[in-house]
Amino acid sequence: MYGKSLAPQLSSVFVEPIAERDGYELRTSLIDALRSDGDPAGKLYRLKIVLNETSQGIALQNDASITRYNNRMEARYTLSDVRGNVLTTGIQTELSAYNVVQSPYATLVAEQDASKRAAQDVAERIHLDLGVWFRQHRKK
Repeated sequence: MYGKSLAPQLSSVFVEPIAERDGYELRTSLIDALRSDGDPAGKLYRLKIVLNETSQGIALQNDASITRYNNRMEARYTLSDVRGNVLTTGIQTELSAYNVVQSPYATLVAEQDASKRAAQDVAERIHLDLGVWFRQHRKK
């Protein structure tokens, strides 16, 4: 998307591990998008993400059982330099949904797939935000 001009800056971002449930998928997707290697050695920037996830039942059957869930993923991120100076912050959110079906396994797979898609979308948006920031702050 940014060509080769921002690749060195983006790949020099270390994405810190994320403790929350879907943090692994978000971190992995970000590392891939940034073309980083996940190793803090030699990185010029650190990206810290705090993830907040909520789930809400939104559709009910006549017997009051929930048949559809909305999951909301909110990622608050902070980009810092190696000295710990905050360079930029931001928030990205994503709403994903899945249906509850008779098979518990199929429901679980649908929930996991919705979470994975949300993490990938959030990662791509953070990648875009960082690309914009680096483009606006690159040394001329």
